[in-house]
Amino acid sequence: MFVLDPTTLVGFHTWLSLIAIVAGFPAAAALLKGHLSPRWNGIFLWTAIATSATGFLFPFSGVLPSHIVGAISLVLLAVAAIALYARGLQGGWRRTYAITAMLSFYLLIFVLIAQLFLKVPALNAMAPTQAEPPFAIAQALTLMVFLVLTVLAAKRSSGSSAPLRAV
Repeated sequence: MFVLDPTTLVGFHTWLSLIAIVAGFPAAAALLKGHLSPRWNGIFLWTAIATSATGFLFPFSGVLPSHIVGAISLVLLAVAAIALYARGLQGGWRRTYAITAMLSFYLLIFVLIAQLFLKVPALNAMAPTQAEPPFAIAQALTLMVFLVLTVLAAKRSSGSSAPLRAV
């Protein structure tokens, strides 16, 4: 049985990632309806920020792709947090929040797919170096889905001048 010890850095980082991903689904679903789920968005934002931040605590000898994804994610999440907490989703900040939250969620899913191809034997056999077509297809389909969802969330968040309704 696969168990991650949350008292280790790897376990803590992984649990934060999984919580952020789980919270991302209802948070994204609300955004796609033009609503806001304060609880799910809060859990998503703070665990996603913690996930990206803890990724920099692992030993490394140079800049890795994971650091680039983590840095991009932290910038997106900082803008999302400013839009939500400092600007109260007023005016263009609603759309900004929807876009940055959805793109942050995409990056978590992007990394999840990469980790699944590394850790799940059946997936790893199909794409052991992550340069093979199955990995590229999975990532391309995920990107296309998230681009569509991000556009929809942005459109639905900017339908009126009132802030997103809480659900």
